[in-house]
Amino acid sequence: MLDKPYLLQALNHYKDESMSLGNVYYAGTLPEPPQLAYQVHFPRIEMVLAGEIEMELGSQTGVEQRHVFHQGDVIYLPAESWNQPSWNKPVVTLTVMVGKQSFGLSLLSWDGEKYDSAIKETVLRRGPRVGTFILNALDELTKQIESQATMKLLISSLFSHIVDLIEQPLETPSKSHALFESVRDYLEQHYHEPLTRESVAEHFYVSPNYLSQLFQKEGHIKFNEYLNHIRLERAKFLLVKYDMKVKEVAHRCGFKDSNYFCRVFRAQTERSPSEYRTQYLSAHVDG
Repeated sequence: MLDKPYLLQALNHYKDESMSLGNVYYAGTLPEPPQLAYQVHFPRIEMVLAGEIEMELGSQTGVEQRHVFHQGDVIYLPAESWNQPSWNKPVVTLTVMVGKQSFGLSLLSWDGEKYDSAIKETVLRRGPRVGTFILNALDELTKQIESQATMKLLISSLFSHIVDLIEQPLETPSKSHALFESVRDYLEQHYHEPLTRESVAEHFYVSPNYLSQLFQKEGHIKFNEYLNHIRLERAKFLLVKYDMKVKEVAHRCGFKDSNYFCRVFRAQTERSPSEYRTQYLSAHVDG
């Protein structure tokens, strides 16, 4: 049966025994993910703790990746990368989701017929920069010549860091700060929807004025400024990764009015969306 001690046992084992990890694979964003594939806007790691599972992965080049993953095998999935497992045989998997403020840990068991109830833990990070250099190194290795030994050491280092956070947790944040983080997470997951200050306030059972005060107090930023920031960061990604029209990018990022999107984009970057795409792609080719 899955429980928190099982999770800690697995993390402790692999943080101390990096060479007992199996193969490390990278996922990418290409081609377009199939239906029911898992794709999120933040980095994550998936690992087989017991059994085996067949899985299709996105790639950097668009060439199909399909592998059977065995005990100890690890997949590193940068933001926007995707994977699609086939649940055919008994397997236990560990997923580590990397948020700006926390790590999300999830254990899932499939016995061939049904899922065991997943064990989920949220571990607060000590600020968004702590642990980031490990993730940056993992990202860099996906673009360089593959080095299994280095990847395994980095995965073990990340597990060691998470164990430290579990064993020495941060103090519980204030209620207002906890609400602020919950609202931020909500915006990052639902930015593409027609959100307003009023609709988000209603979702969290607070007044619009209180929501504005919360963002000023905890984030030192206005609510709409933060929502636009999330949407624009997503728009930048879509502009350089996909050959979409600017109007489609705007709508996919939650902007109803593409002209307003262009004005906001230029105000932040001093370039139009088309100019941003052209300059990025030109620099990427030249590099």
